[in-house]
Amino acid sequence: MLNKIIEMFSPKSPTQKLIEHEAQFVAKNYHPLPVVLNRGEGCYLWDHEGKKYLDMMSAYSAVSCGHSHPRIVKALTDQVGKLAMCSRAYHTNTLGPFVEKLVQVTGLDEVLPMNTGAEAVETAVKAARQWGYVVKKIPENMAEIIVADGNFHGRTTTIISFSTEPDYRKNFGPFTPGFKSVPFDDLKAIEAAITPNTAAILFEPIQGEAGIKTPHDGFLQGLRKLCDEKNVLLILDEVQSGLGRTGKMFCFQHENVLPDVLILGKALGGGLLPVSAIVGKKAVMELFKPGSHGSTFGGNPLAAAVGLEALKVLEEEGMVQNSAILGAYMQEQLRGINSPLVTGVRGRGLWIGMDFDPARVTARKVCEKLMEKGILSKDTHHTVVRFAPPLTITREQIDWALEQVRAVIRELEGKNG
Repeated sequence: MLNKIIEMFSPKSPTQKLIEHEAQFVAKNYHPLPVVLNRGEGCYLWDHEGKKYLDMMSAYSAVSCGHSHPRIVKALTDQVGKLAMCSRAYHTNTLGPFVEKLVQVTGLDEVLPMNTGAEAVETAVKAARQWGYVVKKIPENMAEIIVADGNFHGRTTTIISFSTEPDYRKNFGPFTPGFKSVPFDDLKAIEAAITPNTAAILFEPIQGEAGIKTPHDGFLQGLRKLCDEKNVLLILDEVQSGLGRTGKMFCFQHENVLPDVLILGKALGGGLLPVSAIVGKKAVMELFKPGSHGSTFGGNPLAAAVGLEALKVLEEEGMVQNSAILGAYMQEQLRGINSPLVTGVRGRGLWIGMDFDPARVTARKVCEKLMEKGILSKDTHHTVVRFAPPLTITREQIDWALEQVRAVIRELEGKNG
């Protein structure tokens, strides 16, 4: 009773009021950190009360070019005043340059533009099945796609059908058949799972939501070789790992392989719009015919203009190289933190996972403490804190962030000591 009386007379902060107002009307499918953001620029975000934060999450890589990058904002504003939207029922003068650039940077042949990452994954599933039936001659409705345990490819009904995370599946069945899950980073298990009905292997080259899990060196080369030997498509989901995040334009380039189909999204929208695509070899992509797939907004003029400029910015402003150099530096510094709370650090480029001992502290608590210090990050699976800043970040900004990480760990050690 006393607590209720105190609560009645305790003034609420503007942040509390906004969070409570949002909670009245929005579905509770997220558990955000208690911060209300209203502005972003470069690597920084500001909350409703004016506090400044260093963004170490980049909206899961959607803001790899930084918040409100001036070149991308200009491309958007220039295009929105001309023609923002028309369907693929007509040609536009922006789609051709956009898809040509995607073909050039990927080394593949044709593009099918969509909007969100999950839509692109669904498109890749359809492409794999179509190729399986038309080219490989798999019996009708028998095509299989091999996926990895711990995968995260999105939240649509078909995609959660091949998730191995119980929380993503609970109460959402019945599930779409045609998928077989095997251990990640296990070529022997993958080979054993292949049958004459296997149309494709669909993998993330690094598993992001699972905690920035990286396979052993040579894994992608082994996967490519296996797919060639067994006449199976290799589909790589680089929605998060692509577009400079790992220190190469695409993660597959670390091992000099080329997938049959590449799935892209997030950073492709330049931090301004949802833009996604699958890019593939001609033998797969030429099977799409009018009516076999589509999207009202996919490849719209505004998305194409923004996507093209985002690709140019990534290349021309050295963001990929910055990710490689500063990512290696940040990982080295994080590995140098000697604490009983920390059980491991791994990653590639500016995509890093830091493991914490759940018996001592939750990753959520670490993120909350980092937020107090002016750093925004996000935990996954209660044990991993992810660091994925905009690729525009500087050495000085990283050094400041490292100071805050060390300070948070010292504080938490004191409370656990």
